[in-house]
Amino acid sequence: MKSVWFLQPRDEKATARASTVLYLVGIAMLAGFLVFGPGPMSTAVRFWGWVICAGLLAMGLVQAVAPGPWLTRWGIWVATNVAAVLAIAGLGVLFPEHAVLMPLLLCLPVVGAAAQMRTPVAVGITLLALVADAVVLLLAEPPAKALLYTLVAAPVPIVVSFLLVQAMDRQERLIDGLQEQARVDPLTGLLTRGGFTEAREETEGVWRRPGGTALLLVDVDEFKTINDTHGHPVGDQALSHVAAVLSSQVRADDALISRLGGDELAVLLPGCSAEAAARRAEQVVNAVRVAPLPLPDGSLLALSVSVGIAHAAQPRSGWREMYATADVALYQAKNAGRNRCAVALVPA
Repeated sequence: MKSVWFLQPRDEKATARASTVLYLVGIAMLAGFLVFGPGPMSTAVRFWGWVICAGLLAMGLVQAVAPGPWLTRWGIWVATNVAAVLAIAGLGVLFPEHAVLMPLLLCLPVVGAAAQMRTPVAVGITLLALVADAVVLLLAEPPAKALLYTLVAAPVPIVVSFLLVQAMDRQERLIDGLQEQARVDPLTGLLTRGGFTEAREETEGVWRRPGGTALLLVDVDEFKTINDTHGHPVGDQALSHVAAVLSSQVRADDALISRLGGDELAVLLPGCSAEAAARRAEQVVNAVRVAPLPLPDGSLLALSVSVGIAHAAQPRSGWREMYATADVALYQAKNAGRNRCAVALVPA
């Protein structure tokens, strides 16, 4: 069963913790009222009060123990919020003399939904809470009085929900922006080392295809000399230029391209033979060679790269082993005169 996007909370673990706390608070409040509440209480009312306590406890335990993805898949997060609103409405029916307290109690599921769930769910729970409050008040008070109480109380959950949703949406956008900055290198537009590692681990099964996997380590030749001679701004331009040439030679839909750090770039190629990887590396070397960098004074700066290629025929070859092998091949290319590529096979 595939879940709808808005059924998933903003953070499943945080939502489980927060929901458990809210349920425990609600149980403590109700239990305290049943034990120490003013006035006599019928056996039936007391019984149903404890039934609601047990139901709240069960919902809290489910959210605290069950796996988050399972709760999302079956819409349990939303169901428990709805159940919490209905449970509080049930309390209003059981204790009509205290119905005016319902808006305060209904703020608990409203706050929980607004802080943890997506906007459609938060809006839905808020509307449900308003309707439940109005129904309880109509059952407990004369219509005119119930309408007055409803109009006075309604702004509270609406404002609370609106402010919380706005704050959580803004926080989520900020977090997404920070994660994107951590994932994408601002200079080259390629994946950072962390983003590369994350993407590689997330799609590890996809990369392990028949034909083996190839890793290309690309290093800009004489990069330090470029920085020392022309300045670091030109060095940055050179690196960005090489990254653009590399991206034009390798399709992003069948490879991962990253700036691992400094002037070292990496390309992970799935389902790629050693021969195909060598051809791809030669294309990269030639493409950089024939595309000099235009400088501000109108001159052209010749660039070249060395490429180390590691190829693993066996799916069980690990990343560390591939990287170490590609690094050895890279230094072979540099020691052989730069502006070239070298291939090394990962031991089976």
